[in-house]
Amino acid sequence: MYNLHMNKPISATAHALVLARQVLEIEADAVKALVQRIDDDFLRALNLILACKGRVIVSGMGKSGHIARKIAATMSSTGTPAYFVHPGEASHGDLGMVTAQDVVIALSYSGESEELLTIVPAIRRQGAHLISITGNPQSSLALAADVHLNGAVAQEACPMGLAPTASTTAALALGDALAVALLDAKGFGEQDFARSHPGGSLGRRLLTHVSDIMHTHASIPAVREEATLADAVLEISRKGLGMTAIVDAGKHLLGIYTDGDLRRTLEKKLDFSTTPVASVMSKKPRNIGPDALAVEAVQLMEQYNISQLVVVDANNRVVGALNMHDLLKAKVI
Repeated sequence: MYNLHMNKPISATAHALVLARQVLEIEADAVKALVQRIDDDFLRALNLILACKGRVIVSGMGKSGHIARKIAATMSSTGTPAYFVHPGEASHGDLGMVTAQDVVIALSYSGESEELLTIVPAIRRQGAHLISITGNPQSSLALAADVHLNGAVAQEACPMGLAPTASTTAALALGDALAVALLDAKGFGEQDFARSHPGGSLGRRLLTHVSDIMHTHASIPAVREEATLADAVLEISRKGLGMTAIVDAGKHLLGIYTDGDLRRTLEKKLDFSTTPVASVMSKKPRNIGPDALAVEAVQLMEQYNISQLVVVDANNRVVGALNMHDLLKAKVI
């Protein structure tokens, strides 16, 4: 590191640790102070958004704009459709995205952001409701809003008191509080969350079913009960799942023969060409239905320390098969 003015190497000292701890303490205190301000104004803001038939539009300039983007993203992913509109762009055409059905959340710590105040009259003419989050309840933006949420902080965490730090943290926390309260009021659950996050690990865990990843039709390892051990081993090798199901003429599951069973059979020194696999198969094997979540298959395998599962329908007919590798490949685990 270098001194920006003298071009000399600099290094962090113990003072940096003290300062870092102070920053966290100041920001934690700023968020804690908000607890006492969660009152009827917060409920009014919440009810405005719950009654909204359009979208929630979040706007702010500079650092407040970055926080506004995050609030919009959090709301969108938790059941409240929202998007960010830059106030500067809004006054040059983007305000056309605002309708009378919408609710606008405007962020400005001073409450005097020129770009926001410029578009407030247009928002009003459009008929949209306005919620403001500022650090000054007497500011122009606060007084122009239907509901004002007070995000004032005792001090910024910046030693100079200039860089928005504690104030942006407080605004973000208020946005999170709104998003979570909305989530709860709407009954938004894990399945809903997964549907808006299909590319994430939670989405895969909650949306992927056994039927989505199981091997089907000719790929299912299966032999009839009269098959020999040699037939079973050949089927295991051919299908590559480390096991084969044993079925009757109607494809009903009778048992399973796995790589582990094969190792135990070798110790018995049986004649593979004449011994029926039904005599050494594992009867009543663990199985799962095609409509079960893939994560349930993981739990079943882990619970019983097995690596493969036969998939059966409601009539105990074999309709698929899968192993731990299939679950890994699907990124369920």
